[in-house]
Amino acid sequence: MKKGKFKLNILSKNTLLFALAFIIIPNIYSQDIIPGSERFDLYIDKLINKKVAVIANNTSVIRTKNKNIHLIDTLLDKGINVVKIFSPEHGFLGDKDDGEKIENGLYKSIEVISLYGKNRKVNDSDINDIDILIFDIQDVGVRFYTYLSTLHYAMEAASRTNKKLLILDRPNPNSFYIDGPILEDNNKSFIGLHPVPIVYGMTIGEYGQMINGERWLENNLIVDLEVIKIENYNHNSRYEPPIRPSPNLPNLQSIYLYPSLAFLEKTEVSVGRGTKNQFQVYGHPDFEGSFSFIPRPNFGSQFPKLNGVKSSGEDLRIYRTKKKIELKWLIKSYNQIIDKNNFFRSDFDKLSGSSNLKKQIIDGLSESEIRNSWNNDLEKFKKIREKYLLY
Repeated sequence: MKKGKFKLNILSKNTLLFALAFIIIPNIYSQDIIPGSERFDLYIDKLINKKVAVIANNTSVIRTKNKNIHLIDTLLDKGINVVKIFSPEHGFLGDKDDGEKIENGLYKSIEVISLYGKNRKVNDSDINDIDILIFDIQDVGVRFYTYLSTLHYAMEAASRTNKKLLILDRPNPNSFYIDGPILEDNNKSFIGLHPVPIVYGMTIGEYGQMINGERWLENNLIVDLEVIKIENYNHNSRYEPPIRPSPNLPNLQSIYLYPSLAFLEKTEVSVGRGTKNQFQVYGHPDFEGSFSFIPRPNFGSQFPKLNGVKSSGEDLRIYRTKKKIELKWLIKSYNQIIDKNNFFRSDFDKLSGSSNLKKQIIDGLSESEIRNSWNNDLEKFKKIREKYLLY
């Protein structure tokens, strides 16, 4: 490969997946927005003569005029001693399926430790020999997006071992609204660890500050945390990530629809995994309509739901999204499905965060009635959120 290109010494299943992991989405956001990772003058001096570990994936890139260069390559070129890399769900290349277990590997002779394999937490022993830990991953601002849990456990490990954690902040494409039920304690899991709504309106740096400030780490731990801020950004800035943040979020429309359509992930309905329109369509064989699709194995979905089965439903590719979570597709799907007893999967409550939502749907409550039940908790959260905003 040409100098500066990202390459990995781990043997991939095939070279096509490698190439697809770095498909660039049309860059339509303002070039004036500068992610924290690109503000070298604010953090490079903190890394000189230090042993550095980085939590990163395929989205951890530095934009240049002609191409994107991975953060790891950039740090190495600047003489920074990167001794260890940690990768989250979907792997360092961002090419693994949802929930797929990932083994450790190597990148340019640097150990890559998977945080979505045997362990989902950073072990103390893995960072005892480092001086500083960097977190640089593109988030989408949704509670059940597991990069938040990866950050949480990294913060705990850094606190236990007295290491500094540096978050290189990146814009949140869903930062312009706050909505959804607050996670209840009895529904905590790796897809939701904190009492926040589904869409919380914060960057990953702000969120890290909230974890710290609200003492959500084990034993009320506090980590030595520093956020390298984004320049020329606010919560109403329109932002499209230059690289898909995970295999099944291929564009901005899918990112906008993700908080609403993800409810259907924990039902018998397909949200387009196994097509080219993931999280932009939904359907099931029971449904009626002129639009249909057939899921088949593809990049990011080796075993899609309803594989090979024609499913009718709705095409939302040009749907104009609103500043709220939409419940109408979940309600409509429940009303159309024939076998209502098996519509909801066992972990629906963990994804929604609420033990009430499933019951509200079954009981036939309207979307407005369900949304009204969230209001008091959302107002309380907004007051907590205000304390940690940087933009």
